[in-house]
Order: sequence, then C-alpha cells, then structure tokens
Amino acid sequence: MFSAGESSGDQHAANMFVELQKLQSDIVGLGMGSAKMAQAGIDIRYDSANIAVIGVVEVIKHYAEIRRALTLMQQLVSSERPDLLVCVDYKEFNFKLARYAKQQGIKVLFYVSPQVWAWRPGRVKAYGKVIDMMAVIFPFETAYYDAENVPVRYIGHPSVDKVHAQFGKDEDLSHFGLDKNHPIVGLLPGSRTNEIKRLLPVMLAAAKKIQDNFPGCQFILPQADSISDVMLEDCISQSPLNITVIKNQPYDVIQCCDAVMTSSGTATLEIALLNVPMVIVYKLSTLTYWLGRWLVNIPFIGLPNIVLGKSIIKELIQHAATAENLSAEVIKIMTDQSYAEQMRENLNSVKQQLGQGGGSRNMAQLVVEMLLV
Repeated sequence: MFSAGESSGDQHAANMFVELQKLQSDIVGLGMGSAKMAQAGIDIRYDSANIAVIGVVEVIKHYAEIRRALTLMQQLVSSERPDLLVCVDYKEFNFKLARYAKQQGIKVLFYVSPQVWAWRPGRVKAYGKVIDMMAVIFPFETAYYDAENVPVRYIGHPSVDKVHAQFGKDEDLSHFGLDKNHPIVGLLPGSRTNEIKRLLPVMLAAAKKIQDNFPGCQFILPQADSISDVMLEDCISQSPLNITVIKNQPYDVIQCCDAVMTSSGTATLEIALLNVPMVIVYKLSTLTYWLGRWLVNIPFIGLPNIVLGKSIIKELIQHAATAENLSAEVIKIMTDQSYAEQMRENLNSVKQQLGQGGGSRNMAQLVVEMLLV
C-alpha cells in the first residue's frame, strides 16, 4: 500500500513500483496517489491532487479534506491489511498514517526523510517509533538516524535516474518552435495550485522586464500534471507575452533554456542535474513564512545550496521575490558569461554529490527485502 500526497511523491512512488514489478511480477499496489502512480499500475483509492498543498494557512483551509483522506487511508489499512505500507514524503499526514499502521501490526517503510537537518531534529526519535525503516535520498541524512539507532538506508536520489531529456536539444528547439539564436527562459512556478497563484504572476512580470531588455527573448513553461489547463490559462492570459506551454516533457523544456526561474523544491535539483543556470523564487502566506523563519535552522531553502552547503544559486524569498529582483538575476545569468559558467560548475558538483543513481531500483530492492522478513 502506498501513501503519496504530492506531485513529486506521486512520481517517486510510480518509478519505484515499475522497478518493483520487475523484481516481483505478482506484486499488487494500491493506496493514495495521482496520475503517475495510476499509470504505473497502482490502484488509486484516493486522488492526492485534492490535498497537495503547502504552508500552515493552506493546510488549515484544506484541513477537512486532508482529515477525510487520512480517515479513508486508515480504513484502507484496516480492511486491506497490506504486507507493507510505503509512505512517500508528505510528512505530517504520513506520520499519522504510519503510527496507525504500526498499531495495526503493519510494517512501515518511509520513503524520503522529513528534513530533520533543517528543523526539529527531535523528530528522528518520533519517526523511529512508527516506522520499520527510513529510506533517505541524500547521503548526509543517514547520520541523523544512525545517532538514534533508527533503521535507515541511503538509496540514492530518484531524480538522478529520471532526469534525462527524451530528445536532443536541437530537436527539441525545432519541436517547440524555439529560435536558438535568441535567449530562452524557462518558467517553473511549481506543481501546487497555491504556488501557481503566488509565483506565476511574479514570474510573468519579471519576464516582461526581461523582454524589455531582450526583445527577442522566448519564454517556455513545462506544465505540471497537477495543474489544470484552465488555471494556467487564467494566469498567462493576464500577460502580454507569448508563453509556450509544454506538457509531459519537463526535462526537454529545461535543457532548451539559457536560464530558469523556478520555485523551490525537487525542480531545483532536476534543473541542477541538467546543468542549467537558475534563480529560485518562493513566497508563502505571511504566517507560514514567519513560522518558518522561527523554526528552520539552515540558511538556505534551495536544494542545490543545501547539498553543497553554500550559496551557489540566488534565492529570492518572500519580500525579495519581486519582478525587479527576479528579472535582474536572469539578465545577469544571460549577460555575465563567467557568472553563468561558475554556476554551471557548481551545479555539476551537486550532480557528483548525488552519486550514480539507481534510487528507484534500490528502493524496490529494499521493499522486497522487507516483504521477505
């Protein structure tokens, strides 16, 4: 049984299940997830697109639906009695579900550690009581669990395997109708509804400023599966720019770009793996932001910066997330060749840190091990 609450978790679980079927063809998967998991053959009993929100205020607004999803998943644990519950990210929800499953005598594997290195390291002990194994995706995370004698396995970051363009760059440029003789800027506003509402208008305003400086500049946006056409069109229609929207080919889109404006999250690592210069922009509700400032004890939110332990990508957070700042950074990337090249060298170091990949396969092997115990 799977429990994935967001777009990235949906993708991670889907990739892992495909590998799992190669190892054990008679495996049956069910649970909470979305389109990618369904495509992989998992029986989706609750569509997590309904609860893919981030931030304190947003969670409060969706609390009733999140509670309903949790109750349904707990009932599913009781009625289906899975051999293993795999909780993928979506920390607070999955912590409650894992605790319930353990009380029911169900083995629990947690995939993608909560960011104990960023805030509330004491959670390691709490998670240790409700899981049988923690699968982490960054090598530095194992030390936190080893210190508390919580079973842990570094399985590699799943993005290393999946971040590959389907076609060559020239082929993509032609297919997307882009001119390689003019700059190309990518807009990645996120995979959640509230991210689109907060970030895309800022990105579009920045894009207008960029085009004022580079009249031939082209803008391209890879649409996340979790974002509806109507919602995206409502935002883009407010801009006078021609924004090329592409579905189902995020990595082909990114490889075409000279620079990318991106929300924080897994996308930043994917852009790093494709070695494309970027700027990270993020805005939260005021309450969520100030709670985060109080609770989080690391200086960065961007994963490339966290992995290397230094600022290699500019982060424009909350009040700094303005069209002026965003456009200025993109223009600097496109005009300062040495600046952009240094960023690419640092992004290559991020890729080296993440290792050789095989994360989904390693995760599938871990599942098989746990099923046999």
